[in-house]
Amino acid sequence: MDAFAALYRAHVGRVHALALRLTADRGAAEELTQDVFVRVWERLGSFRGESAFGTWVHRLAVNLFLLERRGAGRREARVATVEDPAAFEDGATGGDDVLSAIDLDDAIRRLPPGMRAAFVLYEIEGYPHDEVAAQLGVAPGTVRAQCFRARQLLREWLDR
Repeated sequence: MDAFAALYRAHVGRVHALALRLTADRGAAEELTQDVFVRVWERLGSFRGESAFGTWVHRLAVNLFLLERRGAGRREARVATVEDPAAFEDGATGGDDVLSAIDLDDAIRRLPPGMRAAFVLYEIEGYPHDEVAAQLGVAPGTVRAQCFRARQLLREWLDR
């Protein structure tokens, strides 16, 4: 138990940060983080040491997020088209004063869920396009397009 507690303390911050980026919801991120460490506990015996333990935990977190997302039947459109980026601002009045205070994490949270998952997995977590595509069940070109559009939206939001 002490060894698992030490592993938890060493990795919970990174897992929670990833969960928060993927879900864009604090409650869902906390739940996902708990689920990840329950899964780690259940599968600890299957860790073969072929990669770093942190990498293994990180992969479990991504897989669990994607499994829950698919299971909930919330498949996203292959590429979300956004004519008005302000449409994703929670309660924003559209004024420059609202957007000027936005930081990158808040902007990422405003991306449509499918686009956000592609962006986080590729741009932030560093997975290759092909691997992100396989995880999300879309074509690699779709991941490239979603990441491109996400970068455009983020630039627009952050430049205001």
